Amino acid sequence: MSTLAIPTSPAAAEDPEVPIDALLAAGRERRRAGALTASAAFGTRAMLKLRHDPKQLVDSAAIPILFTVLFTYLFGGAISGSTGDYLTDLLPGVLSMSIAIVTMYGGGRLAQDVRSGAFDRFRGLPVWRGALILGGLLSDVFRYLFASAIVLGLGLAMGYRPDGGAPGVLAAVVLVVAFGLSLSLLWAAVALAVRDSAVVLSIANAVLMPLSFASNVFVQPSTMPGWLRAFVDVNPLSHVASAARDLMNDTGDAGADVAWSLIATAVITLVCAPIALRLYGRQS
Repeated sequence: MSTLAIPTSPAAAEDPEVPIDALLAAGRERRRAGALTASAAFGTRAMLKLRHDPKQLVDSAAIPILFTVLFTYLFGGAISGSTGDYLTDLLPGVLSMSIAIVTMYGGGRLAQDVRSGAFDRFRGLPVWRGALILGGLLSDVFRYLFASAIVLGLGLAMGYRPDGGAPGVLAAVVLVVAFGLSLSLLWAAVALAVRDSAVVLSIANAVLMPLSFASNVFVQPSTMPGWLRAFVDVNPLSHVASAARDLMNDTGDAGADVAWSLIATAVITLVCAPIALRLYGRQS
């Protein structure tokens, strides 16, 4: 009768108290997951969590539907003379505003992981320390594209026809999503600092609501008082909305606003990414 030989290390062979799992794994080579592999795994986890927290997807759909339909049919005739003309200006702005607003949920999700203790287990894994944050950003891209599809689909159903065609629409979506990801890094840093999802969402609302309504998303700044127009002119969301509007409607004036949008995106990213990683490393 033959017996099965299990390969063991010399140290394990000399110690009769070594568990069987250690004996079985003694000859197995363990490889550390790369940064992209770990980030993809955390991104998949964040996507799966949407099944248990569908509010994120519901809000991603409800916000653009509410503002597009409500403002178009209530104020379109009064502001632009017709709902069709107003929709041409409103839709790119709502696209920018909707994605900016739903960025807060990424920070809320991260703060929830910190409070639940899952964050401590993830930090103990032998993977790149930024994988959890980058994975969250990957899942955020899905939510932003979902919100963009809702806005564009609704606009087409209401009669909007972008003069910029598919290239202009695609360029506008890429620009807005890039800006949204920079805001996601901001809320990730806030989440790691306050560690409470409710507080993160409150802070995000306090910042995003004034940026959304004190902008050129709904009306032109020329109708505003001077002090408010000065704020609107430096509001990064105004530049993103103007850039998306110019790209989608092919106005030929997108250069300056696209440049300012990219600058704002780069500045927010370069400031918030190191802060988020530093706070990540300091968590206990």
